[in-house]
Amino acid sequence: MLKENTAFGPYILLKQIAKGGMAEVYLAKTSGIGGFEKYLVIKVIHSHLYHDPNFIQMLVDEAKLSAQLIHSNIVQVHELGQIDGIYYIAMEWIDGRDLYHLLVKTDQMKIRIPTEIALAIIIEATTGLAYAHQKKDNFGRPLQIIHRDISPQNLLVSFEGDVKLVDFGIAKASQTQNHTQHGIVKGKYHYMSPEQ
Repeated sequence: MLKENTAFGPYILLKQIAKGGMAEVYLAKTSGIGGFEKYLVIKVIHSHLYHDPNFIQMLVDEAKLSAQLIHSNIVQVHELGQIDGIYYIAMEWIDGRDLYHLLVKTDQMKIRIPTEIALAIIIEATTGLAYAHQKKDNFGRPLQIIHRDISPQNLLVSFEGDVKLVDFGIAKASQTQNHTQHGIVKGKYHYMSPEQ
């Protein structure tokens, strides 16, 4: 685990904002001349996986795949790098909450998300998914991208109302190096399609 409020290459890791089975995610800041500052997200593999070639390849595949997806409903990848043996992805920062957090909060407050807002979130999410499913490489070949982890935790809603898909870490695509072994299921059980 990296420490908060410390330098990580050209970035300052401000705070950890998420932790999953494979990686940790930090809000970070980069600075430049004339007082320039930009907030972004740094995703790193858990420390016990730093030297596992399979997990490194999964992170590399995620970054390479996500970098090709330039769409208003998909979080943008800025950089794939390595600092002191730690592989990372630098991504767009979305100032907001994930849909899971919003659902929990509205449930605690005993209010319902208005139907028109729920539909808007669904439309924006499916627009991003449709773009990813239809994406082709530079030679016109379909990338055949399947996200495989659509869940409220991977749908971000900004305070301005933007909806963004995140975490293509277990996505299936024609160009990825790692392939799922037969009989292995990836994703969150409660959000899988019935056939899975």
